[in-house]
Amino acid sequence: MSNDLEPTEPTSNDAKAPDSQFSDSKFNDSKFTESKFNDSDTNNNASRSTGLGMTVIAWVILLAMLVIYFTGEERRQANPNQQPNTETIDGQQTLVLQANRQNHFVVTGKVNGNKAMLLLDTGATRVAVPEDMALSLGLVKGRPGFAQTANGQVRTYNTRIDRLEMGNIVLHNVAADINPGMNGMNGLLLGMSALSQIEFTQRDGQLFLTQ
Repeated sequence: MSNDLEPTEPTSNDAKAPDSQFSDSKFNDSKFTESKFNDSDTNNNASRSTGLGMTVIAWVILLAMLVIYFTGEERRQANPNQQPNTETIDGQQTLVLQANRQNHFVVTGKVNGNKAMLLLDTGATRVAVPEDMALSLGLVKGRPGFAQTANGQVRTYNTRIDRLEMGNIVLHNVAADINPGMNGMNGLLLGMSALSQIEFTQRDGQLFLTQ
């Protein structure tokens, strides 16, 4: 009888079962939380990387635009007559040129149909063409001669320009010299062999050319 009335103690396995289930649940929750944290961290890193990349691209574009702007501004200051203006003055079509920052008159024109930068120089006797430009324009070397420059005497070659244009002004059969010592990047020097065919006056930083 006494044996039947004695309470039965739970086995060790039964007593620990609830704690084990709770531990497993906490472990699973911990793994889920860690997974969410890792996913969030990955997304944040991706967002930061994307933002940094967009910032770098924006700066590169901005720098490129600044380079283009200042390069164009530099060219405009060196040659403010890239598209020369023609006005009617006293009933005549007159080409009006603006002096550049060095107080020189530079204009974009055409030599034998090819665009070229022309530097007007009333102190030069003839038109002077750099040798590399002469080759690209198809100018033929003629009789050799000599010219006096700031660097001393240099050998030149006579040539002829069939057609020279500045805005509405067109000159034909212009006597010129091919000068191997000149830099083609500085353009063609327009001397009196061309300018003597044009009426010109200078006033208030402007040069007025009438054919």
